[in-house]
Amino acid sequence: MYTTCIFCKRPLPSNDVVEEFPVGRRLAFDPAKGRLWVVCRRCRRWNLTPLEERWEAIETCERIFRDTPMRASTDNIGIARHREGLDLVRIGAPPRGEFAAWRYGTRFGIRRWRAGLGAFAGGAAISAAMQLSLPVVGTLGFAAVWPYVAWTHLRPVAKVRVGGRAGADGPVSPESVAKFRHLDVRSIRMLPDAGAPGFGVEINRGLRRAWFEGEDARRVAAAIVPFVNHRGGGRNVVRRAVNEIESSGHPSRFLTDVASRQHPGLTGRTGYVRAMPTPLQLALEMSLHEEQERRALEGELWILEQAWREAEEIAAIADRLLLPAHTDEFFERHGRPEEDGGQTV
Repeated sequence: MYTTCIFCKRPLPSNDVVEEFPVGRRLAFDPAKGRLWVVCRRCRRWNLTPLEERWEAIETCERIFRDTPMRASTDNIGIARHREGLDLVRIGAPPRGEFAAWRYGTRFGIRRWRAGLGAFAGGAAISAAMQLSLPVVGTLGFAAVWPYVAWTHLRPVAKVRVGGRAGADGPVSPESVAKFRHLDVRSIRMLPDAGAPGFGVEINRGLRRAWFEGEDARRVAAAIVPFVNHRGGGRNVVRRAVNEIESSGHPSRFLTDVASRQHPGLTGRTGYVRAMPTPLQLALEMSLHEEQERRALEGELWILEQAWREAEEIAAIADRLLLPAHTDEFFERHGRPEEDGGQTV
């Protein structure tokens, strides 16, 4: 096991995640062909590991990759970012998407606890005021509470940059900052839209109606939906939310599906997020969050795929020199590892 890059001769950092191969902070692996590389952070070159050190490490990398929620994939390559700082680059068709309920259970659980505490405090204050039943105290209390209520409902709770989309002759519209208040949160609607990402967002501000589409719709929804879910949810509700997303197969498809469902509000119009069942509201926030992280990772995928194609040519030559004759015929006769349930031959 080497600890320096074979190209730039600089030391490779260690990792505490893959016990079978604790070298490198970015590992690339091909479970079908049984190849493992250490990607140097400095020179970006791919260091092919010796044959005898690969198989157990590849199995561990595959397991960790599947268990890591923060990942993105194309048809040929995927990247997952482990919470301890290790990047795993997987070569081949992406595995089935999975969600980890534990990732969101704590977040929604804390919101639920805070909402319950706030409701208890508010109820205690109202009960104390009723027991006193003094007009002067009631008047003073109303005068003290009213500014807080007005501030809560009128202040902006979210700010999102919208517009600024470029066209052939320059910007189509100038970039601006859209501000959303408490009443805007209650009026948000998600409706079908022909373009990407498959839905649009409407904010009905009384006589003023705002419509967002494309990337603006995604950003606005990601900023506002968490305020709809301010009460959070328990473990069972989060688990049902995870099942909602998995039933669609992918977070982006789930977002499109939700926009097409019928969720009428008090006025009879459909698409209101606050009219959706609680598991669906939580699933909506989870999907928007997953999409943001996936898009952040996708910027690296194109560069990684080009580097992999170059490294694969070298690895194919190197491995063929070390393997016995007729190895390719053996694999063709008995099947590749991915065809045998992931077990190596």
